[in-house]
Amino acid sequence: MSIEKHQDLVRGLKNRHIQMIALGGAIGTGLFYGSAATIQLAGPAIILSYMIGGAIMYLIMRMLGEMSTQEPVAGAFSHFAYRYWGEFPGFLAGWNYWFLYILVSMAELTVVGIYVAYWFPDFPAWQTSLIVLVSITAINLVNVRLYGEFEFWFALIKVVAVIGMIVLGCVLIFSGLGGAATGLSNLWEHGGFLPNGPYGLLLSLVVVMFSFGGTELIGITAGEAADPRNSIPRAVRQVMWRILLFYVGALTVMMIIYPWNKVGMEGSPFVMIFSNLGIGSAATILNIVILSAAISVYNSGIYSNGRMLYSLAEQGNAPQIFLRLSGNKVPVIAILFSSFCTLAAVAVNYWIPDGAFMQVMAVATTAATITWVMIVLVHLRFRKAHQATSNGLFFKAPFYPYANYICVAFMAMIVVLMTQLESMRSAVFVLPVWLSVLYGGYKLKAYFEARKQAIP
Repeated sequence: MSIEKHQDLVRGLKNRHIQMIALGGAIGTGLFYGSAATIQLAGPAIILSYMIGGAIMYLIMRMLGEMSTQEPVAGAFSHFAYRYWGEFPGFLAGWNYWFLYILVSMAELTVVGIYVAYWFPDFPAWQTSLIVLVSITAINLVNVRLYGEFEFWFALIKVVAVIGMIVLGCVLIFSGLGGAATGLSNLWEHGGFLPNGPYGLLLSLVVVMFSFGGTELIGITAGEAADPRNSIPRAVRQVMWRILLFYVGALTVMMIIYPWNKVGMEGSPFVMIFSNLGIGSAATILNIVILSAAISVYNSGIYSNGRMLYSLAEQGNAPQIFLRLSGNKVPVIAILFSSFCTLAAVAVNYWIPDGAFMQVMAVATTAATITWVMIVLVHLRFRKAHQATSNGLFFKAPFYPYANYICVAFMAMIVVLMTQLESMRSAVFVLPVWLSVLYGGYKLKAYFEARKQAIP
């Protein structure tokens, strides 16, 4: 049943789609809005934070890339956890990732209202969220090709905008654009490069890791990739260095042209900086780009959630109704259910308009940590299962098994550091509760399956 159902998904995503989906999934709220919180913690050392976080994510994406290239299926790491570790790990990986992207989608919907408020300060944020939710759900229900095209062009807008922002920043740094050149002194003048010391740098890694959420979409797209043996490795190699270039490049420019201690949380730090520098048109254009970025990531969230529920249903870890495809071979019930769940973001915006983003991001970071640890641990079992034929792997991850141990230790450190941040502490305490809920759900499923089989 699993293989037969899986073949019903159309392989309509080309290499350019997959690269931009992964790139667009990562370049979103974490960079354009979440970076404000990171800057408060690390100051100019945010540059170093993103380099460290990016290196860890590259190792994890190489592990996922190895598995997805070898077995290109919908559901990615949930499928691998189920096949190489057991039923509960598959259940845990799939439902946790689905929950993670529900939270990421909610985070994107939350900040959409903040960006629109730049032009319409009196327009309710929850209404903006609702409009985006309905529109993006409709796009995802048409077909995977339309989703891919939509995401390609929206991601391209983000990429062009970030490059333009870096170029404009460089002009301000070296020529001043008609005024005095800013120079490089902002990197060390306001308390030094590490104004809050190494501890501030470590704390900033928590928010930084949220920014890299979305890169694992490379694995999710494998089941609908037209040529996964070539497109997945290429996407992993190219996307990660591009993300580092954009993140590190954009934030380096920002830290040079504007004092880090004047960056606030009122909106996107990029928009606020260009507005305060008197470049109003650049700020307006950038706000349009950032709004499209948030919508783009929400689009990827609805896509990945639909496919993950589909994969869970294939494994028998979700209701079989989620296997139902539309005439265009889209998992329609899975998409609609996921979209309905993100309605909670509209309620969050209505009831908790202030600080909603950081609260959602805290829980999302915890769920993302579980996902990344699962990828690393499952990769250990995957490689062990392929030990006899490891030379035949199409895209081997480097530094096995030492890279796996380093990544697990790093993620454990992130969870510990979250307890030191007031806005994220509660999410750490939610973690064991969430794992208990997942285990209880799995046991309940097993119980009903046993009863069903016992009935003659």
